[in-house]
Amino acid sequence: MMISVAKLNYTYPGNNAPTLKELSFSIARGEIFGFLGPSGAGKSTTQKIINGVLKKYTGSVIVYAHEISQTDNSIYEHIGVAFEFPNLYTKFTALENLKLFRSLYREKTADPETLLEMVGLADDANTRVAFFSKGMRMRLNFVRALLNNPEILFLDEPTAGLDPVNAKNIKNIILDLQKRGTTIFLTTHNMTDANELCHRVGFLVDGQLTVIDSPRNLKLLHSSKTVSVEYLLNGHTEKKVFPIANIGENDEFLNILKTKSIETIHTGEATLEDIFIKITGRQLL
Repeated sequence: MMISVAKLNYTYPGNNAPTLKELSFSIARGEIFGFLGPSGAGKSTTQKIINGVLKKYTGSVIVYAHEISQTDNSIYEHIGVAFEFPNLYTKFTALENLKLFRSLYREKTADPETLLEMVGLADDANTRVAFFSKGMRMRLNFVRALLNNPEILFLDEPTAGLDPVNAKNIKNIILDLQKRGTTIFLTTHNMTDANELCHRVGFLVDGQLTVIDSPRNLKLLHSSKTVSVEYLLNGHTEKKVFPIANIGENDEFLNILKTKSIETIHTGEATLEDIFIKITGRQLL
């Protein structure tokens, strides 16, 4: 396992109530694991503990075969972190930012200009970050986390503030990194991202994990096990819903397929957001 967490608890200084309560989970090499939950659930706190930003937790957090509280800064040669809110030097250009952060690593790094081209910022390489839009800063922040070719990558809302084209590109890069063996810990409340990217997800509410499973298994478990068919009848759209069990032997369903003009066919598959609300009773806000 690249990451192993056991009975993790954390309380912010000055607070009486714990932010995280007895969290236990593990992440395998090359897995994309998603932490899903509403704002304030403890997603970012968990990530900051695992990547060594927050100290004084209780429980065990093993990262890259070491208890994170007992490691030195050499671990950052192997991990990359992209927080939700970019922390960049706004008086520097995009290329100057990457060159500066590149200089902090001892081992070989990725080429900054190649990274900028990867996220569509090649033409803005020499533009000061102060003039960047939110989406441009998010993309620069993302590739900054890739400078050291990390084996473990922490991403916090990686597509926030991005238009659909750039969001799709970022997700394609994430999937390509995973195929090359990168372990990715994704925190988000974007269920579309989680469904498209994650091998497994954990639902986090009020600092507690309520479920861990693959998106596919969760959708199969909580689906309505039905098939709905929309078809034209006398110029109007009609809809019929059938149980999915033995659907191939349902005469009415087969007759509609053979004799009607079909507009849509859908299984009664629940979305991750539907499932999250059902299990936790909370909205993803």
